[in-house]
Amino acid sequence: MQQLRTPSSSAPDSPGRSAEQEWAERLRAVSVSKATMDRLVMNWLVIEGHKEAAQRFEAESGTDAGVDLETVSDRMSIRAAIQSGDVRQAVERVEALDGAILPSNPELSFKLKQQQLVELIREGPIEGALAFAQAELAPLAEDNPAFLDDLERTMLLLAYEDASQAPTASLLSQATRQKTASQLNAAILSAQKQEQAPMLPMMLKMLQWAQLELQQRQQQPFPQIDDLVEAVPRLLVTDHPSATHSET
Repeated sequence: MQQLRTPSSSAPDSPGRSAEQEWAERLRAVSVSKATMDRLVMNWLVIEGHKEAAQRFEAESGTDAGVDLETVSDRMSIRAAIQSGDVRQAVERVEALDGAILPSNPELSFKLKQQQLVELIREGPIEGALAFAQAELAPLAEDNPAFLDDLERTMLLLAYEDASQAPTASLLSQATRQKTASQLNAAILSAQKQEQAPMLPMMLKMLQWAQLELQQRQQQPFPQIDDLVEAVPRLLVTDHPSATHSET
């Protein structure tokens, strides 16, 4: 079996041919079809919710979106509602889109009610938040003790006149809204038999992991893509710790 030779940092076999040039030639020899690239782009546009761009790309490239693009608008409006603090509207739209999503996912249902409680605490008055917690969240926590800790953390906000000073004030952050919106978005995608995350960012993470593994496993420098925007392989010379051997 022929062994793949890794270019070394020493002088190349062919005059005027550097290790970096040899790696570049090997990279160019790898063929990725335009259809494959188009599917990756479409996958990213659909999952990230760029409906208009997906429609234009579908028309220009002939790449099938693989889903009714009107549902993309539904998902994005639901996400926007969560991000703006209107959890009730988001839940109503989810139920109109697919009434089986929330009943089949009790953890997500609890998270949405928890987020709604946070919004009620944010807006006031306290009485409304307490009534909602007692009617909607307490029964869920009784049936599933795993929810009790999250409920207690949320209720702790009520113990402070200024909720932003509570130890659990991070629940009031926009990042928490974003996290809840992402969880709901993933559930909708799963119900629609779609990937829950776009493939392109996952492939870029795999590239970074593979480069790191190769860097740790071999002593020779090799061209790496350190700028994912520019995506140009460059020969990066790094210091590798050499093994110390005792002489006897």
